Amino acid sequence: MKAFTSYFSPRKTRIGFHYYPDMLHYQKGDLLQWLPELKDLNASWLVLQASTERAVPEFFIRGLLEAGIEPLLHFNTPPFTRPAESELKPLLTAYAHWGVRAVILTECPNSRSNWSSSKWAQTGLVERFLDNYIPIANLALQCGLIPILPPLEPGGSYWDTTFLRSMLESLERRQETRLLQNLILSAYAWTGGHSLNWGAGGPERWPAAKPYHTPVESEDNCGFRIGEWYGAICKAVTGKTAPVILLNAGIPGNPYQNPATQEDLESLKTNLAITKLLMDEPVETSEASGVLLNPISEEVVACNFWLLTAGSAGAFTHQAWYAADGKPKASTEAIKAWLDQPRQKKSPVAEKNTPLRKDFYKKVVKPSPPRPIHHYLLLPTYEWGVADFHLDVIRSFVKKYQPTIGFSLKEAALAEQVTVIGGPQSFPESILERLRESGCIVERIAGDGTSIATQLSER
Repeated sequence: MKAFTSYFSPRKTRIGFHYYPDMLHYQKGDLLQWLPELKDLNASWLVLQASTERAVPEFFIRGLLEAGIEPLLHFNTPPFTRPAESELKPLLTAYAHWGVRAVILTECPNSRSNWSSSKWAQTGLVERFLDNYIPIANLALQCGLIPILPPLEPGGSYWDTTFLRSMLESLERRQETRLLQNLILSAYAWTGGHSLNWGAGGPERWPAAKPYHTPVESEDNCGFRIGEWYGAICKAVTGKTAPVILLNAGIPGNPYQNPATQEDLESLKTNLAITKLLMDEPVETSEASGVLLNPISEEVVACNFWLLTAGSAGAFTHQAWYAADGKPKASTEAIKAWLDQPRQKKSPVAEKNTPLRKDFYKKVVKPSPPRPIHHYLLLPTYEWGVADFHLDVIRSFVKKYQPTIGFSLKEAALAEQVTVIGGPQSFPESILERLRESGCIVERIAGDGTSIATQLSER
C-alpha cells in the first residue's frame, strides 16, 4: 500500500468546508475562483460530492492538494447497495493515484429514509448494512484509500449511538482487523438548536441520557459535541481512540430536510465561535459572561462547515457562506476579518505532539519503502515474440508519461504504479493481485488495438 506522508504540517488547520451540494462545479474556472477564498478562510479540508458513475477531475483534486487542502470524497451510494467492484475499483485506484487519501462510501444507514420500506423492515439491519459495506471498505483499503466510517443521522430512526456500537462490535466479531486498525469516525455536527457546549463530556458526564430519552437536566449526543460521544463508544468497544471528522458543522439540522437556516447574525455567532475553537482560542458561552466553551477534543482532526457555496441551488443558497454570485456574505466577511487579525504565530494542531493528530495518515496506513520505479508499462510477450500493434498503440502514451517499458513481472513489482497492457489471457487476475499485494497501484488496459489506443489516449 502506498506510503502517506505525515498528515499535519505547520500550515494545517482543522477548518474545512463542504463544497457545492452537487457535482456540477468541477471546472478549472471553479478551482481558480474558490482556492483564494478557501485560503483566506484557513481551510485545510474540502468535502466533495462524489459518484460511482464519473470521477471528480484529476486537475481539481491535484489543485486542492497543491494548495494544502485535503479533499474528502463523499460518495452518494445508498447504504443498502453494493457497487460492482469492476466499476468502483478503477475509480478508487485513480483517486489514490491522484493523491486522495480518504473516502466516505455512503451515509446515514441508520435513517429509514435511506432504505426501501421492505429492506428497512427486515431484521438485522446493522448486519445487513455491514454485509454490503465491508467489501467496498476493504476494496478502498486495497486501492490505497482509507474508508472513513460513514456518518449517522444524530438520533435517527435507529438511534445513532446504538447503531454505532453495534457496527463496531460486529467488526470486532467478524475480525475485520484492517478496518479496525484504519478506523476513522465521521459525524454530523448539527447543533440541534442547542448551545455549542450541549453534550460536552459525552456519556461519562451525562450517563442518564439514553436512546430516545434525555431526562430533564441532562444532555445527549444530538449537538455539536457528537464526536465526543462517538469517541467514547469507540474506546469502550475497541479499547482505542480513533480520529473523528465532523461534517455539516454550523447549522441546526439536516440541510436536506430542513433547508431553513439561522439568520446571518446568528450564523455569524455560531460559525465564528466554532472557528475560534478550531483555532484553539477561548470562547465565552452565549448563556453566561465569563464562562468558556469547552475546547474541541483532540480526537477531532477536522471540522467541515456547511456550506461553502451553492450557486443558485434553491434553498441551499440561504445556508451557504457565499451568495449565489460568489460574493462572501456579511458573516463570512466578519470571520475572514477575524482570521486576518495578527496573532501569535502558532499551529496548535501541529504543535500538539500526539500520534493521533500529528501523524494521522501515517498512523492509519503503514508506509512502504521508496520504490525505484515510478511508473512501469507492462507488455505481454508471446511464443513468437512481441506484438507490433502493442508497440504502435503505446507510442503517444509513452511520450506523455515516459514510463519504464518492459515485460518482467519482477521489475513491475518494484514500481509505484503499473499499467498492464493485455487481457486475462495475457495477464490473469491472479498476477495483478500479486502486484497489488506487493504495493503497486495497478491498472489494466485491455481490448483490441483500437480500443487500447483509445483508452491510453484518455489517460
